[in-house]
Amino acid sequence: MPLVLPLLLAVVLFCLGVYGVLARRNAVTILMSLELMLNAVNLNLIAFDAWRLDGLATGQTLAVFVITLAAAEIGLGLAIVLLLFRGHGHVDADAARDLAEADEREESPT
Repeated sequence: MPLVLPLLLAVVLFCLGVYGVLARRNAVTILMSLELMLNAVNLNLIAFDAWRLDGLATGQTLAVFVITLAAAEIGLGLAIVLLLFRGHGHVDADAARDLAEADEREESPT
């Protein structure tokens, strides 16, 4: 299989992930879009590892590290989303940023 096909699929996945991060307000959708971008990176790592045929499996090893990082990221992100939902009843990322700015204004002694 030519190298171009997995790379085109990775580009499409990465672009969908970037669109999801930039255009969505829901925190869960943003986390899913970040996962899409990390999967595109994994696809590139595996495709270039298969293309090189060096026998060391460095691309596959790096992909396992990226999967581990993604699992940690999604665990922490979902914990933050649950705390936000329990405290405020929504998971709107823009509203959460506004809440943090309002808390800073209330705490400042001006």
